[in-house]
Amino acid sequence: MIETSLHALPHGITLSCRSAGPKGAPLLMFLHGFPEAAFVWDGLLTHFSQPENGGFRCIAPNLRGYEHSSAPADAAAYRPRHLMQDIAALIEQAGGPLECLIAHDWGGAVAWNLAAALPGCMKKLAIINSPHPGTFLRELQQSPAQQAASAYMNFLIRPDAEALLAEDDFRRLWEFFTKMGAVDGPHAWLTEAVKAQYRDIWRAGLTGPLNFYRASPLRPPRPGPPHDDLAASAVVIPRDKLEVHLPTLVIWALDDIALPPALLDGLEDFVPRMQLHRVPGATHWIVHEQPELVARHLQEFLR
Repeated sequence: MIETSLHALPHGITLSCRSAGPKGAPLLMFLHGFPEAAFVWDGLLTHFSQPENGGFRCIAPNLRGYEHSSAPADAAAYRPRHLMQDIAALIEQAGGPLECLIAHDWGGAVAWNLAAALPGCMKKLAIINSPHPGTFLRELQQSPAQQAASAYMNFLIRPDAEALLAEDDFRRLWEFFTKMGAVDGPHAWLTEAVKAQYRDIWRAGLTGPLNFYRASPLRPPRPGPPHDDLAASAVVIPRDKLEVHLPTLVIWALDDIALPPALLDGLEDFVPRMQLHRVPGATHWIVHEQPELVARHLQEFLR
């Protein structure tokens, strides 16, 4: 059974969480991305809380800005150090370290940074279609293909993005699901019941989720008037902030048009203890499309 709760953290942020499994059991934590929310992990929370699958205590927070979590208005409040502080404090409050931190999309960006900066928070890391900051920065700086694939980020930082995304029953947000793969079209997992859950999240507010993009320079440059926006082209990340020495599982859907497989090139240089599973025929939304496959890879990794 999925439980919901609010967790007030020492630094004044509250995160709304979904959880399952016995309190006091080994901990798993799941971090969602954009434009999703903690509910997308419900199937895996239920799976891994069962005794036959490990009997873990499973927690999925809504990241700051989402659902009932605190949503600071200032985009600067969504910089990586603040996002990491939230998750590190939640892990400590839950009785960590985690057996594993499992993350997708923006949740993965937080997880990569946290694993590099505070590896004592977790024993293992699992990433699902979320680019490592080292390879992502390289591709944003050097690859026209990645710059084109990430161009949507510069739409999401527009001051009118909230209004545009809300138009026509969130038409543009539904297109994130229907046009993020190699083949456009509806997806069987996106049922009317699931769409109702998404509408509830989006109606709670889009400024927080969009502020993740506004706070990050890891997006394509925007040359031209009124002034050049250098974005990723002006970024340098110190090597010690990029290395992850924990056992790490990477599951990568190969038909993700926003995150091409070139992002995997050289990844082992930053993450030497990595297991990589490339999944053909799956898109950015692999957690929804192939939940059994994702659960199986995670199960093997957690043994």
